[in-house]
This record gives sequence, structure tokens and C-alpha cells, in this order.
Amino acid sequence: MDKYVGLDRDKHGITQLGRVVLDARLFGFIPDTQDCGGWDLGQMQALMGKVDKEWDRYGNLPSSLPPELAERHARIYAAAITRAKDEGWDAELGDDE
Repeated sequence: MDKYVGLDRDKHGITQLGRVVLDARLFGFIPDTQDCGGWDLGQMQALMGKVDKEWDRYGNLPSSLPPELAERHARIYAAAITRAKDEGWDAELGDDE
């Protein structure tokens, strides 16, 4: 994979790169309309570094976010999960996973 297909076209549900996009939106690093489609791996890695550094401030726990970010996190992820499920994503692991 040379370029990320983007959250809106990622047919694998909420992947690691998809979570980077969602969390980058959460923390305001990218606008809510940006899905990072066409970004190369270097760009995604740089964004992941920013996201990881910001999560470190909160011990990597959504429950440690301040109320306004916690509410935003819940809203962003609920919408993403609903969208992924509507497109056929099943979060349950199979016997071979």
C-alpha cells in the first residue's frame, strides 16, 4: 500500500489508520471532513505521531479526556462504528482471528 484509501473508502471497518484519522479529527489536527484519502504512509505516520503524543497526555484513555473531548470522542466513534456496520463490518473476531 503506497497510499491510504481514506477513512470514507476503507472497507475494512475501523482499522489502525482509520483510528488515526478519527483521533486526528478529535484533537483538531485535521478537519472533520478530511478522510486522508491519497495520503502516503509518511504523511500518515507523521499524523500518527501527533495523535500518539496527544493521547499520551491523557494516558491513552478516553475516560481521562476532559468532558468536551470525551463527548466529542463518543460522538465521533459512535458515528464511525454505525457507518462501518452499515457497510458490513463485523467487529466480532472469528475463530481464526
